[in-house]
Parts: sequence; structure tokens; C-alpha cells
Amino acid sequence: MASSRAFEWACAELESSSSLNALEARGTVRLALKQAGLEANHVTPEQMAVVVERVLPGELRSRGLEDAEGICGALASGLKHLEVGAAPDSPEEVFKRLSR
Repeated sequence: MASSRAFEWACAELESSSSLNALEARGTVRLALKQAGLEANHVTPEQMAVVVERVLPGELRSRGLEDAEGICGALASGLKHLEVGAAPDSPEEVFKRLSR
């Protein structure tokens, strides 16, 4: 199953704004989501922003990244501006199309 747009965006931004490579960034964000009880394929930008603000700084500090709060602040700000529509194949969208 595909990951949500919020997850993909956060991972790409974390990779570009830190010394983490793509695999490390994705794994770190997945661990933060797991701690929050969320999954990468269903996380919304609002949920991702909360995880980025509250959980991700600790994960980044444990990996030796300096300015974890600054990185996470920039990510959270960007997530607030991320436009999200329902996933084209989400059950909600399928039923909406069928009911028309």
C-alpha cells in the first residue's frame, strides 16, 4: 500500500534538511509514527505535524543530529501548508463515486 502524501513529503524534507539519507529519514519518521500509534499510509498532514513537533525531535537527537528542534519546526510549518485531498483509492472516495 502506498504511503500518504504527508509521510512522503516529511521524509523528503527531512532528507534534504539533515545529514540523513533517504532510507534513514524514512525509517526515522516511521519509528516516530509508530511511537504515536500511526501508520505511514494513513497519516494526515495534521497528524504528521503533531508527530514532527512532539516525537521526531527525540528521534533526531538520538541519531546525533544537532538542531533537531529547528529541523522539526521547519517540517511542521511546511506540513501546515501541504494541500491534501483524499487518496484517489481510499474507501471513502470509492463509495462517494459509487453513490453518484
